[in-house]
Amino acid sequence: MADVVDKATRSRMMAGVRGKDTAPELVLRRALHAQGFRFRLHDRALPGRPDIVLKRYNAVILVHGCFWHRHSGCRFATTPATRTEFWRVKFDGNVDRDARDIEQLLALGFRVAVVWECALKPARRESTTKLVSEWIRSGDRQFNSAP
Repeated sequence: MADVVDKATRSRMMAGVRGKDTAPELVLRRALHAQGFRFRLHDRALPGRPDIVLKRYNAVILVHGCFWHRHSGCRFATTPATRTEFWRVKFDGNVDRDARDIEQLLALGFRVAVVWECALKPARRESTTKLVSEWIRSGDRQFNSAP
């Protein structure tokens, strides 16, 4: 099946895909800040440049988009119908890199939380941010917002 938009439009659309300061990330940051948490953003010295770094709690939070990071079983983790092999390789690379980054962060002694985009949609936003703030204070090693 051919693309439904021309090459220039598709290029402009893909250029708009952000790597940081995404809508789900901003939602979580605002909620955590309102609860009194203070943090750093995208620390280049850490593997994977985590979205949120809470040094006081020795914790990092990775906000993953369901599509790009392949949230298993999520309705947002679709695969494009065209160039499926290209997308499979790209998605596999993302998943492998995520696992490697989490492993390295844990080895450095950080606590790691993965918060999925779908968990920050309006219906689940409040409960997810509550669970994340409880995790930060708990001292647990890992957290995943997957249902």
